[in-house]
Amino acid sequence: MKIAAFNAKKLGLTKVRDQMISSHLTKIIRRYSIIFILEVVDRTGKAMEELHRKVNQTGRGRPYEMVSSIPLGRGTYREQFVCFYRSKEVTLTAWHQYEDNQPGDEDAFAREPCILCFSCPSTAVKDLVLVPVHTKPSDVLKELDELHDVVQAVRTSWKMDNIVILGDFNAGGRYLSKKKMKQIRIRSESYHWLIADSTDTTSSNNNTNCYDRIVLYGQRMLSAIVPRSAKPFNFQKQFKLTDEEALRISDHYPVEVRLKGQQKETSRRKTTAVKKGPIQKRRRTN
Repeated sequence: MKIAAFNAKKLGLTKVRDQMISSHLTKIIRRYSIIFILEVVDRTGKAMEELHRKVNQTGRGRPYEMVSSIPLGRGTYREQFVCFYRSKEVTLTAWHQYEDNQPGDEDAFAREPCILCFSCPSTAVKDLVLVPVHTKPSDVLKELDELHDVVQAVRTSWKMDNIVILGDFNAGGRYLSKKKMKQIRIRSESYHWLIADSTDTTSSNNNTNCYDRIVLYGQRMLSAIVPRSAKPFNFQKQFKLTDEEALRISDHYPVEVRLKGQQKETSRRKTTAVKKGPIQKRRRTN
């Protein structure tokens, strides 16, 4: 089973109704059992309804469900996280919009992460928590550090450690130096960064920055991943697109990773029940 996150660059109705763009977007989405689309700008919801319909028109009996966050942002410009997932492979068992109200550190995120829990009966981990992220470039250091608090809140409230953070971290280039990277708590030994800092996750030929990442919490989650399967998906090369065509789709590549299948000895285990109540924040201690 493959999961991914993709910054689709201001994805709205105009792009969805562009035949070239929507055709390749549906091909990209259908590569994955679960994919998060980032930077969705769709106030009416019509764009994602159309994209969802187009994805399922080519489904051949493998339909996708879709769930969206609320529009997120501090000003008039708002974005959504949108998740497409194959309903015959996984089940969404819990969903929570993170409440960014930690005492003394309110409003740490410009776009608060979503937290989604899936039941994945065919993989090595039966329950999987996914946290899509799109940081604000000017606040990248603070926001990436705060993701540690998000992970700890999940562990405390849902009693789960199978956690994957994925998306556009803006963790490179002029936004985050290697020196500053060492300061963030999710860079500690408890976390595993699957996309190497030297990897180019952009479709632009003007830079080779590694903005998009996949980060796991804990050794158990790491052991459930197919080794060396985490990488950007170069859709320009795969679909034989020109530079101009690729950039019309996005200036980012999706980042993806594959989960191992279930082991024979665990195939009869029941899925762990997940508490569906709100995630309670922990007071930060220095």
